Amino acid sequence: MSFTQEAWQRNQSLYQNTLALPFNQELANGTLNKDAFCHYVIQDAHYLEAYGRALAVCAAKAFSADEIILFTESAKVAIVVERSLHDSFMKEFDVSKEQFETTPLTLACHHYTAYLTATAWSESYPVVLASLLPCFWIYAEVGKDIVNKTTENNPFQAWIDTYSGEEFNLAVEQVKATIDRIAAQCDAVTVEKMHQAYTQAAELEWLFWDSAYQLRTWPAGLKQA
Repeated sequence: MSFTQEAWQRNQSLYQNTLALPFNQELANGTLNKDAFCHYVIQDAHYLEAYGRALAVCAAKAFSADEIILFTESAKVAIVVERSLHDSFMKEFDVSKEQFETTPLTLACHHYTAYLTATAWSESYPVVLASLLPCFWIYAEVGKDIVNKTTENNPFQAWIDTYSGEEFNLAVEQVKATIDRIAAQCDAVTVEKMHQAYTQAAELEWLFWDSAYQLRTWPAGLKQA
């Protein structure tokens, strides 16, 4: 069994819980509260900048020139292409540039981005790869699930089309193939660390969506340092 096959098997219940989140169910049928979606879009735009940085560090640690190209391009896509998607949503849902720039990271976004950044700098290349995989893979799988449930004239269709689309899914398959190839060269201890990193990031994916739906920020009396 490959690393990605085992990772998916180990985390199957977590994925099903992610699919079942009200955010994703209501996104599919077009009834998601617009405040929750705007909350998500703002936080996701902040998140993608940190994710792009982590991908760039991953590229610097890569074992081959092809892997450097793959993750450098992925970092560019995370920031440039998906920023364009978020910009269009912000205009459509009347989120001003000032509102975006003055909205701090939520607890969930701060936790997730801090985890990815710390892992990117402090862990080995294989473990960094595993920590970055859920953002690629789970989004693709959720997108494919939602596209089969979406309703006509869904206001969130552009999001659904992006993550269920062939281009994004081909990129995911490239990343999965790279991780499986690298994992096959690793010792058992490293592979287990990869699994732990994958699960931690997958849990944070769940938390990110749930936090958006609940409109969570920071507890009263606390603020981001």
